[in-house]
Amino acid sequence: MHPTLMERLAILSDAAKYDASCASSGTEKRDSSREGGLGSTEGAGICHAYAPDGRCISLLKILLTNFCVYDCAYCINRSSSNVQRARFTPEEVVWLTMEFYRRNYIEGLFLSSGIIRSSDHTMEQMVRIARELRTTHGFRGYIHLKTIPEASPALVEEAGLYADRLSINIELPTDAGIAELAPEKRPDGIRRAMAEVRLKIEEASEPTVRTKTRQRFAPAGQSTQMIVGADGANDATILSTSARLYGSFALRRVYYSAFSPIPDASARLPPTKPPLMREHRLYQADWLYRFYGFGIEEITSAQTDGMLDLDVDPKLAWALAHRERFPVDINVAEREMLLRVPGFGVKAVNAILAARRHRRIRLDDLAKLRVSLRKIRPFVIAEDWSPLRLTDRGDLRGLLMPEPVQLSLL
Repeated sequence: MHPTLMERLAILSDAAKYDASCASSGTEKRDSSREGGLGSTEGAGICHAYAPDGRCISLLKILLTNFCVYDCAYCINRSSSNVQRARFTPEEVVWLTMEFYRRNYIEGLFLSSGIIRSSDHTMEQMVRIARELRTTHGFRGYIHLKTIPEASPALVEEAGLYADRLSINIELPTDAGIAELAPEKRPDGIRRAMAEVRLKIEEASEPTVRTKTRQRFAPAGQSTQMIVGADGANDATILSTSARLYGSFALRRVYYSAFSPIPDASARLPPTKPPLMREHRLYQADWLYRFYGFGIEEITSAQTDGMLDLDVDPKLAWALAHRERFPVDINVAEREMLLRVPGFGVKAVNAILAARRHRRIRLDDLAKLRVSLRKIRPFVIAEDWSPLRLTDRGDLRGLLMPEPVQLSLL
């Protein structure tokens, strides 16, 4: 029996949960009242999640279909999987998006898909959905489209005219891993598509000579996802690949998704999933690289076998391995060194730099910034504080370990 629309929605929304690259930060504001459309991401709408920039965003996250001609070993929707299959028509996706928005369930759409018939056929249907939402229904909400590998540049270019963000998943950190677990995918083709999207984004950001206005092309940029733990790549390899992707293709985000064992899995895959803390540490290290001035080699050099420490965060691990750089006098230190103090975030550092123009900073002032005094004490000198020999204590790591949480069954 052919599944009903609601049954297909359950199947294809569940299938979409394996794609982590659906954050909605970076979108531009579209004023619905001014432009005469629906679903401005900063206007009306119910919010279910927080984007990295602090805004609440809710997205309808679905696959167009979980049928796929590819047989990637790590994918639940691979062609050899016995998972229940389903498929939407473009008209059904448009209808669902509009109805979910009218009921205030969502503010936007995240649409991915397995590959049916061919890359171009699949991409054309996804572009058609975005085009219908924008031009026929005046939808001004957020749209994130997954770029299908090997789709024609013309289709990708059209997708960028309607989508806020485009993404194409590199999936694994090494070409060797892709060749082993997803032999039908071509890493060179994926990188070529990323390069083409970057060029289009840069071209659109330049004002035209005649009108002095900027064109619209994927204003929220592009992102990708890497699966962690499906192959033998260590954290240093994963982060090095991320750094190359950021540098070469100006990605907004690289998302890390811990491998999850799937039914009837290939013997080439590990039998168990990696600890979720590994995924968390990779995000922390990624943040240090992008916003705190750390080099990838600095983050991973103090680690064992290229793996991040699961017990302490990467910044604290670096500080413990480089105690000769501490303590830092917060009243005179440069911004770059303050950013390396465990417990200091960008906002705290900016506040310290602004406040010390007027007076000397004391430890109590840091407490008002809601930083962890327990964490920062061994690494800073303040007007009323010096760690003396605390920084060099042999048991400092143990002193700074997160306190265990006592769970109660009552």
